[in-house]
Amino acid sequence: MTPARVVQEQDGAVPPAQMAVRVRPPRSNVKALRVKPVLPSCVRPLILECHYLHNMPAAPRRCFGVYDGDALVGAVVFTTGARQGHRVFAGARTQDVACLARLWLSDALPKNAESRVIGAVLRFLRRNTSWKFLLSYADPAARHIGTIYQATGWFYLGQGKPASYIDLGDGVARHARTVFDRLGSNAVGHLRRTGIPARPLAVEGKHRYGCLLDPAWRWRLRAVPKPYPKAGTR
Repeated sequence: MTPARVVQEQDGAVPPAQMAVRVRPPRSNVKALRVKPVLPSCVRPLILECHYLHNMPAAPRRCFGVYDGDALVGAVVFTTGARQGHRVFAGARTQDVACLARLWLSDALPKNAESRVIGAVLRFLRRNTSWKFLLSYADPAARHIGTIYQATGWFYLGQGKPASYIDLGDGVARHARTVFDRLGSNAVGHLRRTGIPARPLAVEGKHRYGCLLDPAWRWRLRAVPKPYPKAGTR
């Protein structure tokens, strides 16, 4: 699961909902992509429609739009993240750490587009924020192991605690927050009483990755980076 000098700007030429459904021009290439900071409202329709969680974080700290010409073909969203995320570093404060919470790019883009987008975002953040460190998570329930973080040199911090997801009767494991946003409740008993054959699913903990924005902070890292997980392994 990125740069302009302006921290936030509104893209008013084309309505966000219209940009979100545009397709990539046939002859586009990854070098033509532009990544720039935008308001959350610009990328919200794209995240809701295309990201596998179909959920936009409530209070994003930074958002980036990925453009191919005038077409919005991707989005990157940063949040405060887990409440205790900053404890990965000795002496860190909440404002020192951000979480890459949403990353989506059109499947029509070249395979190396994600690496290029993340690289552009990191360069912007190093120049324009006081953030020291980024965290991100890859969800095994969605068959993600964090391939893009491995490809861009993030270090692996192991897996979190197992979590409980919800199956609505179609065999798909959904995060409780996603179910709540969709149905107004994530209580399995309540959903069953309304006729939805919901059941809880125990899933592996998410893979945790980290990226230093300030190399001088490396000595503060409390955890020892681990070998990257591979596809098909626990």
